[in-house]
Formats: sequence, structure tokens, C-alpha cells
Amino acid sequence: MKKQETAAKTTAQIFRDNICTLFNLLNLLIAISLIVVHAWSNLFFILVVAMNTIIGIAQELKAKRLIEKLTLLSQPNACVERNGEALSIPIAEVQEQDILLLESGNQICADAVVTSGGIEVNESLLTGESDAIFKKEGDSLLSGSSVISGTCKAQVLRVGSDSYASKLTKEAKKTKAMHSELVGSMRKVTRLTSFCIVPLGILLFLQALLFRDSSLYDAVVGTSAGLLGMLPKGLYLLISISLAAGIITLSKKNVLVQDFYSLENLAHVDVLCLDKTGTLTEGKMQVENAVLFPETDKALFQEWIGNFLTHTQDNNATFQAMHGYFSGMDTLSVTEQIPFSSERKWSAVTFSGVGTFVVGAPEKLCPDTTLPELLEYQRTGKRVLLAGITRQTVQKDQPLPAVQLLAMIVLTDPLRANAARTIADFQREGVSVKLISGDNPVTASAIAQQAGILHGERWVDMRVIDESEIDAAAQQYTVFGRVTPQQKRQLIQAFHRQKHTVAMTGDGVNDLLALKEADCSISVGQGSDAARQTAQLVLLDSDFAVLKDVLLEGRRVVHNVTRSAGVFFIKTLYSVLLCAICLLTNTPFPFVPIQITLVDLIIEGYPSFFLSFLPDSRPVRTRFLPEAIRRAAPNSIAIGVCFLFYLLLHVMGLFSLSGEQTQANALLFLLIGTVGLLGVFKMCQPFTKIKAFFAVTSAAGFYAAIALCLWLQDHLLHLDILHLAVPTSTTLLFFVLLAILAVLTEQILSRTVFRRKETAGAAAFQIDESGDT
Repeated sequence: MKKQETAAKTTAQIFRDNICTLFNLLNLLIAISLIVVHAWSNLFFILVVAMNTIIGIAQELKAKRLIEKLTLLSQPNACVERNGEALSIPIAEVQEQDILLLESGNQICADAVVTSGGIEVNESLLTGESDAIFKKEGDSLLSGSSVISGTCKAQVLRVGSDSYASKLTKEAKKTKAMHSELVGSMRKVTRLTSFCIVPLGILLFLQALLFRDSSLYDAVVGTSAGLLGMLPKGLYLLISISLAAGIITLSKKNVLVQDFYSLENLAHVDVLCLDKTGTLTEGKMQVENAVLFPETDKALFQEWIGNFLTHTQDNNATFQAMHGYFSGMDTLSVTEQIPFSSERKWSAVTFSGVGTFVVGAPEKLCPDTTLPELLEYQRTGKRVLLAGITRQTVQKDQPLPAVQLLAMIVLTDPLRANAARTIADFQREGVSVKLISGDNPVTASAIAQQAGILHGERWVDMRVIDESEIDAAAQQYTVFGRVTPQQKRQLIQAFHRQKHTVAMTGDGVNDLLALKEADCSISVGQGSDAARQTAQLVLLDSDFAVLKDVLLEGRRVVHNVTRSAGVFFIKTLYSVLLCAICLLTNTPFPFVPIQITLVDLIIEGYPSFFLSFLPDSRPVRTRFLPEAIRRAAPNSIAIGVCFLFYLLLHVMGLFSLSGEQTQANALLFLLIGTVGLLGVFKMCQPFTKIKAFFAVTSAAGFYAAIALCLWLQDHLLHLDILHLAVPTSTTLLFFVLLAILAVLTEQILSRTVFRRKETAGAAAFQIDESGDT
């Protein structure tokens, strides 16, 4: 038996992604430089980097184990025939030469050849085209395609890399590149930092040696501190931990997360597209009534529909409901049958000497007639099929000929529990809900209104909409009926062109193209094999209400990481700024690595890590990198202004150049810590008890750590831990003055140049879609 693969990272990938990073390489090179000059006390940052890496690996491994457990629940079995007996076995146990028993909704798990029967398949996961392809005896079946209609037996040709894992997790997802604004932004930061760090490091080092006649020790230590300050070391860890924590939380609610970054994508969603049957409704069809037309002979109808149900290959929820209502018969000889498909919207069986019995959508069986009683049923949200008979030839790729109508078959499909409440929750969160269904638009609109979808009365029959009108329809309507699989994808694309972030829920083969096109794709555990394996998120319990939890987890990750990045980037920006000023003024970088490490630990790491788990359900209206820089830039510039003021004091003879155990170093170190803490307090707004606790303890921890190190240096260990001089009263006075200058500068910049600007488009869409709310 082969081990089932999952969409989660492998253990090797987790170790590689956490260890083999550019940031770790730069940290290692800096550590080697410090080892060369025996700057042992300044190597503490390596322990911090190692601790970050270990925590990140442990959290991802925990998430991986949960994903694997849930994947076992989600993975479909294959039905095979061995020794004349039908068996349901795990897909990993399918062997070459096995006979697959395939029916509508199945995912084809291995390359095979049809040996008997006939099916229509959808190869959209492989080709991107949704057209149904008929496969008869002798035709090849490709792993990764899906059965739309019909039944057949097929002999397996190839397994292994061509079966389940390869075709589903690779083919279904390789056509859509991983999209993560957080990771993409961090890659930009990494590239920019790498671009700056090498030339700045070389210039700082050479300047110290050649222009200031510094010792090799001082040149290496000063340069290393400047370069370490540029690296937001814990931010990658924070993103990974936040996402992994979200995955762990959702896994406990039986939500299978098959794409690590889908939580983040869902946080940005402002349009949620729902399929009706099986997603918004339970998919548990029941025949409520069969209304015969006046000319219909009841006995003949019972015989015809009984034989139809006995011989049809269809087995979806609608036909299962009819099997439960009508009695099967086997009194007529079948000459041909055409199974149901979402494109045709009808099914037919031809009986010798009788004609062709057809069951399907009303607009297919009587396209030119509107039946008043049928509309009444549809307006109450019920599905209505027509049954009829014709003696003319019926072809599956041609419109139906004239059909004598025999009966209306009325079916009910109840809303999922909590569906209305969940939709109301989404709409309160500023998410516009759209219903996209292959069902009749009147029926779909009635269901939408029952579920509380805002503007659910705005429906359109997509049969009358051509491709050039898709964009206008997407903007004008809420309910879209009689939608083809291709049109579902086109609607998603239209929302994208209107600058919306779209989530799509679906449970059938006809939803595959739309699921792949959406920013975040969601399926239910009761959905088809193909839909479950294509979706980024699978609600294993088919509990629609848990979807709100997924949205809130995504928002928590994005908001908390963005706020924390505003603190991390303060050090990155002021390090680059101070390095540039030092180069231009031939001034040594004012700090040493151990001092930068203390800032990393207490000001950046401690509050950010714990606050990242706090809930935050606000809609995401900003982009990560611009918002993080907007938050950090005022503080960084304030430090730059104060550093220039310090240089002026140096020129006036009030302070010497900064270095180990100097008053200038003590002054500036207290200053960057204080301005960094100002960023922490900004991150914690609006204050709650827990946020206030971490803000206060960060501040207390920073100043207490300085006091403790100085006390240990003078009274106990006599170790120069921070390489910091005890500040004099004069130094403390100037520190207070510079701190006031920094606060004023930060406030002026925050309220003017870096004032927050709301995203007008998102706000306008929310107002338009939510009416008076």
C-alpha cells in the first residue's frame, strides 16, 4: 500500500523552508564575522535566530499532522471490481489491471481504458476546458478528470505518480500560482534588504578601517550591528506561526486547509459566490409531489418513469430522490439512453415501441411555454422537473424535439442549518454574497431570499446573457440562474476585473473551473471527489456556519501580522537610515549587536508573538506592506532626526562619538528603545486589558533589562553584557529632550504625511451592497 500524500508540506520541506532562508544565511555570515574577532557576547542573536527557527518548525509540524489526519477523512475511495466482486478501497491501493467502476461525480484516480459502458468526462483540471467528452469502450481516461454522467467499467493502465496525488495536488493546483500578499511582500523586503545590506556592509567596514583607523574588532562589531538591525528576523516566523495557528484552530473544527495561504486570501474576500444545491442547501432532495397533466394516463406514466429510473445511469441527488418516490419497473426494452449533464439539463431513455422518455428542466422540454402552476412552485424555492415522451429521434448534442408533457415533478431541498445566520454574518462583515446556480433563476432567487441574501430578488437567467454582457450582469445582479460551468468562471473573472477578491463554494464537477479561478475555493465534505480535491478549503462536516470562523481566522492573521510588522520595520528602516547617515558623516554605527538583539527580543518579539493570537474580525481594507511601512516610517524618521540632533551635539563638543561604554551610546540606545516602544503602544491601540498588559510589560521589561545588566556588571558578575555605560544625569536630561523631539516628530508625521487613507473602492462596494447598513 502506498502512503497517501496530502496538500501539506512534507517534513523535509518544513525544515528546508525554515532553515534555508536568506535571512538565516545573512545572520550566519554576520555570526562568523563576529567569531573571527572573538566578539562572543555579541553572538547572542544566533540563539534567538535558532529559537525562532525551532518554534516555526514545531508549529508547522503540528499543523501538518492535523492536516494529514483530516485528509484521511476527506480522501475518496475507489470502487473496483476484483474476482467479480465490487469493493470500495482507498485510492492508494488501486493497482494496475484493476477494473474501476465509475459513475457520475467520481474523480478518475488513474489512467485507464473503458472496457464497457459509456461516460461523459470533464477534463478541465487538465485542459482548462469544461466541454463534456464522451468516452466509450476502448477510449482512454486521464487521471485527474471527472465523470459528469453515465457509468462504465475501466481497466487501470498506470498508477503511482500518475494517480491520485500527482494529478490532483499537482495538476489541479499548478495552473494557479500561490498567491500570498504577506509572503510576496516579505520577499520584496528580503530582496531590498539584500540589495542594501551587502554594499552598506562593505562600505561601513572599509570606512571604519581606512578612514577612521578603527581596530578590526570595532569595524566588525559596528558593521554587524548595522546589518543586524536591517533584518526583520522574527517577522517570517510570525507569519508562519500565525497561519499555522489558524490552520490548527480550523482543523479542530473539521476544516481541512489544503492551501497554507488560503486563510490569508479569504481575509481579503469581499465577494462570496455560493452554489445553491449541496452548498447553500443540504443537497438532500425529496420529491414532494408528481402533478400529472390532464391528458396523462397515470398507469402508463408510472410504468414509463419506473422503467426510466431502473435503466438510467444517473445517480445524482435529484435522481436518488425520484428513486425514493417512484417504484422501479423492468417491463420495457431499452434501445438507447442519454445521461443527465449540467450542460444538457435533461436525461432520456428510449424504449422499444414506445418512444423516448425525457426528464429535465422545464425550459428544455417546453422552451416556448410558461406554465403558471410551475412558476408558483418555483417562487417558493422548489425545484420543478418536467417528464415527457417523444417519438422523434433524440440526440445528446442537439436540442430536444417536440415533447408531449406528462407530469411536473416537484422537489424540495432544505436550506442548510445556520445558512441564513452565516450569510447574515458575512453581510455584516462587509462581504457581498452572490448565488450562482445551474437551477432555474426563479427557484434560486426564492432560496436566496429565504437565506437572507441581500438583494436576492435581483436575478438573471444566464441563458440570455452573452459574454460581452457578463461584466454588467456581475455588477447588477445577485442571483444567477441557469449558469453553465464556463459562465461560472466568467463571472469570477468579471468580479476580478471589478477589483474584488472572490471566494467560491462548490460541490460538483460543474464548479471546478470557478473553484480554480477564485481567490479562495471552498468545498463541502459531501461534495464530489473532484470538488473536494480541487478546493483550498474543505468543510468536512459540510457545516456552512464554520465558514465564518475561517473568515475571522484569516482576518486575525492579516491584521495582527500587519500591526506587528509596523514594529519590526521600525528597526529595519532606522538601521538603513542611520547606516546611510554614518557613511555620509564618517561616523561609527552607534550600537553593538547585543543591544540590537535586546530590541529584537523585548520590543519586537515578545509583544508581537503573544498579540498575534488575539482575535480581530475587522474587514481588511489595507495592503500589508504599505500599511506596515506607514506605521513604521514616522518612528524611524523620528530616530533619524534625533540622530542628526545628536551629531550636532557632538559637533558642539557635548558628546563624543558613539561606541562601547560611551555616554553617546547610552543616550542613543535609550532613545531607539523608547521610540520602538512608542511603536508597540501604537500597535496595541485601541487598548484592551490584554493589549495594555503587553504594552506596559514590554516597556518595563526593556528598562528593567538595562538596569539589571548594569547592576550585574557593577555588583555581581562583572560582565559587560550590553557594552553599555551607566548614563549620567546629563545624558538622561538629553535623553528626555530627544525623546520629546522624537514623539513630536512621530506625531506630526503620523498625522500628515503618513496619515491612513481608506480604500475608497472597498468602502464604496460595501455601501452599495449593504443598502441602508
